[in-house]
Amino acid sequence: MKNILNVKPDLELNARLKFSNDLVDNRDIENKKILDVGCGFGWFELNALKKGVQEIAGIEISALDLKPARENIKDKRAVFKIGGVLNAPFKDNYFDTVVAWEVIEHIPKNTEDKMFKEVKRVLKKNGAFYLSTPYDSFVSKYLDPAWWLIGHRHYSKDQLIKFGDKQGFKISEIYIKGGFWNLINVLNMYISKWIFRRKQFFEEELSKREEKEFKKEGFMGIFVKYQKKLKQQKALF
Repeated sequence: MKNILNVKPDLELNARLKFSNDLVDNRDIENKKILDVGCGFGWFELNALKKGVQEIAGIEISALDLKPARENIKDKRAVFKIGGVLNAPFKDNYFDTVVAWEVIEHIPKNTEDKMFKEVKRVLKKNGAFYLSTPYDSFVSKYLDPAWWLIGHRHYSKDQLIKFGDKQGFKISEIYIKGGFWNLINVLNMYISKWIFRRKQFFEEELSKREEKEFKKEGFMGIFVKYQKKLKQQKALF
């Protein structure tokens, strides 16, 4: 989502961002090369750098979208490039890990297979791919203003399993998180950010309530860890 409030990256995360960050196994970060698709203002980069990443590349579709991350992260291990998940500006088998937080719902409709194919291309053997996106539940979808106004997509477990399986990924972890306080905070974000151009109302109190919800099963967002499948060995006989 556009960083119209010029938010700066921070090591202190809560709710969705904290769950996303904690979902990534340290073994997929330490001394690894990571691609962050749709890196936004660089919150994941900052946290990955602290955990000892070898290299992390963040991509966004325009220089303007990359500006906050470039201005606030000055570590030589972090690089920022203009690019998208359908045509990543990197060579084959380069990254150990790819993350795409809240990205798949924004790519052109019916290009999900192309996205997974491109992620597979840049990942090394047995590389990890982490993804989050709005979950296709009745409440999260029908109370999402963006779903009504611009067709903001929500995805089911079966859809995400199918996308991955088709391109040679197996799911090793899958979670559905976020409840009513998460929903209220999302609506709060739409109102405060897009109408009033300010930070969220009652941000601290709502974040505390939302944080508790992420410790149990929910209905708002789906979080997945994929593993790139190894090619089957040919039979010797």
